[in-house]
Formats: sequence, structure tokens, C-alpha cells
Amino acid sequence: MTLLSAEGVTKRLAEGVTLVSDISLSIEGGEFVAITGPSGSGKSSLLYLLGLLDRPSEGRVLLEGRDTAALPAPELAALRLARLGFVFQFHFLLPEFSALDNVLIPIRRRGALKPAAAEARAMALLDALGLAEAAAKLPEQLSGGMRQRVAIARALANDPALLLADEPTGNLDTRNAAAVFDIFARLAREDGRAVVVVTHDAELARRTTRRIHLVDGRIVSDECG
Repeated sequence: MTLLSAEGVTKRLAEGVTLVSDISLSIEGGEFVAITGPSGSGKSSLLYLLGLLDRPSEGRVLLEGRDTAALPAPELAALRLARLGFVFQFHFLLPEFSALDNVLIPIRRRGALKPAAAEARAMALLDALGLAEAAAKLPEQLSGGMRQRVAIARALANDPALLLADEPTGNLDTRNAAAVFDIFARLAREDGRAVVVVTHDAELARRTTRRIHLVDGRIVSDECG
């Protein structure tokens, strides 16, 4: 099933700079996709468009067949909260909150679960990522790899169909970077989620099932396997 599709998507800034130019692609459930390319090629800009964090200047993005172009901002935000999860290079955990409370934030924002069920879900996610014993710890008490795993748990809090990550291993050592990519691969393979990762690391990109390479805001290759 096609989960996400972009049709002729272009993004221009007010001063006339084109970040992304006429991109069309589809992403299926269960795919693990790397977006690669040199600095300034439009990788993060494309990810933000696919993640409905930005709107295209031209073209449209469809999520589960739904055209998002004309959705008002509150409805778009609700759709992101319910169906998409985000992981960034910097974990952006709230420093005064425990690991558990950080994971609970999006669950509480959505308001679909009662408090006991919400806490049970958050604990289950931490446990699945090997963080059950860290649930009560503050971010400053965790290693970089652990903080990024908490961020992944938070991204999964509302059971998104699509997980998007922007340079999620940029601040991690080789071992922790590989562990994060192992988690993403498992989420795609076992849970059937689509995972789209922007990365500059060619070795990590080779561990995905599909690689989309950008140059100057355009797709120059799209390879599977």
C-alpha cells in the first residue's frame, strides 16, 4: 500500500532560491529509505516536505491517499501527531523531564489514551528499546546513544505509520549509530512502518532497502536492494 507520495513537489524561498525541484516519489509501508546527497542538495528540505512540516511551493504531498496541500494548520498538526514520528540529529528531549515523561509528551498531546494506558505504552516502548531501567532518569543522566533511543521511543509514542529522521546519527559514535540503524531496520521489517532517514553516511545508507540520491534539489538516482 502506498503510504506517502509526492507529486511534482517544488520548494522555493521568497528570495527565489529553489531547495527542491519537481520531485515525485512514492513510499510504501515497510520500506526503509535513505535520502542521501551532498551538503545543500535539499535532503532535509525534502524530508520536511514529506513530513508535512513545510508546504511545497508547487505540487502536493499525499499521506495515505489524502491530499495535505489545502489542510488548515491545526488539522495538519493533528495529522502529523497521529500518523508521523520524527527523530532529529539533536534529540530535543526536555531536560527537566524523565525519559518516561519525555515519551509521554506526544501521547498526552493527542489525548487518545487514559493516563494508565498512556504510561503503559510509554514504558513498553522504552522496554523494547532497552531503556526500562532508565525510565526515571533525566536526559543528562543518559549517554548520547540512550538519549537518541529515548527520542526514537518518543517518535513511536502514537504508533505512527511513517517515521522520519534527519541525520539521527550525526552526534553518535560508530557503535551507537549502527544500533540506531538496526532499530530503524527492525521497525520497517517487523512492524511494517515506513522509515525515511536523511544521512550523509554512505555506509549506513547501504543498510537501508532503498536509497534516494539528491543533487541540487533533484533526484538523480533511486535504487532498491
